[in-house]
Amino acid sequence: MVSPVQYVDTAALAVGDRLPDHAMGPLNRGTLALFAGASNDHVPLHIDSDFAKAAGMPDVFGHGMLSMAYLAQMITHWVPQERLRTWNVRFMAITPLYATVICRGEVTEIFTDNGERLARLSIGSWIDDATQTLGGEAIIALD
Repeated sequence: MVSPVQYVDTAALAVGDRLPDHAMGPLNRGTLALFAGASNDHVPLHIDSDFAKAAGMPDVFGHGMLSMAYLAQMITHWVPQERLRTWNVRFMAITPLYATVICRGEVTEIFTDNGERLARLSIGSWIDDATQTLGGEAIIALD
C-alpha cells in the first residue's frame, strides 16, 4: 500500500530548509525499457547494449529525462503540483545502468512577485558515487 503524500507547511518555510531526499533505483533494463515506451524516447543508447557499446559506452544508460521525472516527483511529493511555477535543469553527467538516483533540493530564496509569495529551490540529482547528474532550480508558490 502506498502511503498518502504529506505536503509541507509552506507558511513555515525558511531559506536553508531541505526537501526530503527522493531516491529511485537502481536503474535496470526494465526501467529503461518502460520509460522509453512511456516517453516515446527510443534512442538506442538507452535500450540497446550492442548499439551503446559500438558508440564507445560501457553499456546503456539512463535517459536524462528519467532523472528529471524523478526530480519532479520529489517536488510534487513536497508541494501540490499546481504550486510549481517554473523549473529547469541542466544535464551534467550520464546515469549508468544499476545506479541509484538521489534527488535533493533546498530553499535558497523566499520572495514576492506580482503579489504571490514564492520560494526558489536549488534542485539536483546524484548517483551512488556522488556524481551530480542534473542541476537546476524550481520556483514554487507558497500560498
